[in-house]
Amino acid sequence: MKTRNIIILGLAAVAFTGCKSLYGTYERPEVVDQNVVRDPVDDKAMLAVADSANFGNLPWRSVFSDPQLQVLIEKTLENNPNLLNAALNIDMAEAQLKAAKLSFLPSVAFAPQGSITHFGEHSKSTLAYSLPISASWNVDLFGNLLSQKRAAQVALLQMRDYRLAVQTSLVCNVANLYYTLLMLDRQQEIVADMQGLTKDTWEMMKLQMSFGRARSTSVQSAEAAYYSVLTQDADIRRQIREVENSLSLLMGEPAHAIARGKLDSQYLPNEFSTGVGIQMLANRPDVHANEMALAQCFYGVETARSRFYPNITISPTGAFTNNNGLVNPGKILLSLVGQLTQPIFQRGQLVAGLRVAEAQYKQAYNDWQNSILSAGSEVSNALVQYNSSVEKSQLEEKQIEVLQKNVEHTQMLFRQSSSTYLEVITAQQQLLNAEISKVQDDFSKAQAVINLYYALGGGVN
Repeated sequence: MKTRNIIILGLAAVAFTGCKSLYGTYERPEVVDQNVVRDPVDDKAMLAVADSANFGNLPWRSVFSDPQLQVLIEKTLENNPNLLNAALNIDMAEAQLKAAKLSFLPSVAFAPQGSITHFGEHSKSTLAYSLPISASWNVDLFGNLLSQKRAAQVALLQMRDYRLAVQTSLVCNVANLYYTLLMLDRQQEIVADMQGLTKDTWEMMKLQMSFGRARSTSVQSAEAAYYSVLTQDADIRRQIREVENSLSLLMGEPAHAIARGKLDSQYLPNEFSTGVGIQMLANRPDVHANEMALAQCFYGVETARSRFYPNITISPTGAFTNNNGLVNPGKILLSLVGQLTQPIFQRGQLVAGLRVAEAQYKQAYNDWQNSILSAGSEVSNALVQYNSSVEKSQLEEKQIEVLQKNVEHTQMLFRQSSSTYLEVITAQQQLLNAEISKVQDDFSKAQAVINLYYALGGGVN
């Protein structure tokens, strides 16, 4: 009877205070998700956000078709410690969600007790025992447990999103490092060719000096140019080792050499330079994870509000006992206790808790909005990088053709004493710089494709 009165009193409190907000579910608030990607050509235009079958939806194996790169990505997805830890975070979130669901059930405890009392030599010992089973049930009339369960549900979704975000980042990081190695390999080939060319120029200068047609300064300049190329080769070899070490670390393996193909034989998709359609909220796992963090904060506000309302606890107890030796044999003793606790004065802790929860919700909203704008900016940057690299590579190809002819002509003129040694060395240096720049821009084009794939949320399948 008392328990029923407690429940009736709690329901009356709900009716008088109005607690609809305590049982609400998260709904996506207004957010800027349109016109977030600039056109890579027209400075004043924005790309449409419409197409669902976009580049970001392609499986990573379709984007990165190099068999050796695919092997590296698969090893990374199997062994990378960050991805393994992300999977463990999901396990922990699932355990916390299970605990949140079980919190609606009563807690049950079995705590047997016994004692033997003896007074003097001639008195009998008194045996007292009690075998109680007690339970405690928190009646969730005001949504405290419900909001905590919902927060645990979205926390699980956030951890799954986080794992996908880590996977996307790893796939694209491995691809970036792999193509960096291919770029360095190609640059090393160019430098090796230039070593032979500058060595021949040095030998030619020494021969010309022996015939009195060149001075010692020309020989010294040619020799210095040769050593300059050797230092570039040493620097490239260092960079190759460092990139291989970084790639080995991503795979969770000791540093070792990486098997790879050639930059010239690579193929990456290129049908996205204009009119790219994106579904930023659907594809980007990190953006969705930020929204799930916002949903957690929403339920955190509901939990903070529920603490202003009464806490109702029902505690039944059943025990087989002899009541300290007074009843033998023992009998069953049953009891039921209902308790209502209404906070009245908590030294401002409840109000402060609510204000903190509301401020955290606003912060999470700002983070979510910023992640959408950042994703749009990343797409814009990748498109601009791709278009710029294509344009520069085409111009550098023409420049290299001119410089190759220039090197041939200056060498021929020098043999005929119609050109100076400085013109020969300068022409060779310009050719080397142009060829190196061309390789860098070819790599930049590949990197733009990888960055765009990441910015569109690719790599999760």
